[in-house]
Amino acid sequence: MTHLSVNLNKIGLLRNSRGRDYPNMVVMAERVLALGAFGVTIHPRPDQRHATYQDAYDLKSLISRYPGRELNIEGFPDENFLKVVLEVVPDQCTLVPDDPNQLTSDHGWNLGRDQDVLRPIIARLKDKGIRVVLFMDPDSESMQMAKNIGADRVELYTEAYANAFSTELENACLAQYQEAAQAAKNAGLEVNAGHDLDLENVGKFCENGLITEVSIGHALTAESLDLGWDNVVKKYLSILTQ
Repeated sequence: MTHLSVNLNKIGLLRNSRGRDYPNMVVMAERVLALGAFGVTIHPRPDQRHATYQDAYDLKSLISRYPGRELNIEGFPDENFLKVVLEVVPDQCTLVPDDPNQLTSDHGWNLGRDQDVLRPIIARLKDKGIRVVLFMDPDSESMQMAKNIGADRVELYTEAYANAFSTELENACLAQYQEAAQAAKNAGLEVNAGHDLDLENVGKFCENGLITEVSIGHALTAESLDLGWDNVVKKYLSILTQ
């Protein structure tokens, strides 16, 4: 079984486009939790163009009413981001190497270069009891290093798999991800995954039993335009619990 954390950034983007609190982030989060999702994710960026720092506080209040469910906050660990995370104390914090002006996440950490920067940041978060996840490319050789600098989990950046799905490259690409996930497990890490996973490709990615949690937002929101929000969440839950 793989846990589903629903990324609510696109709900925030839709809300912000009209300058009103509609759709309401907390209301939509409560709907997915009521349907059985394990948690919710937000990725507040410096310009707060979708999820905002205030959403982090509001969602923490909601999650406190759902024992056993989790709030995951993703982002680049600058001081503004860390201040919010250390005050909110989410269950999980996923550190992502984003440029402030980046449209969306498109690569994992280079630990050979960044480990000395990340090590004290990870320690600060773990001192608060926050589980720390590093956003990583499927590079098996980097997994032990992630463990060595204090990470609890890695999140595999899955755009390459999504692009290869249903092509002649699919099996080789999936094998690379499975090798990276196994290397992470061997190093003592749990494995999350996210980015461009959808109803068509997520089942095969998770069927090996190595993936603890997937974070899905953009595809889930887009698929809901055709199938309805609640129906899509239920479909994901059905696939991930098989």
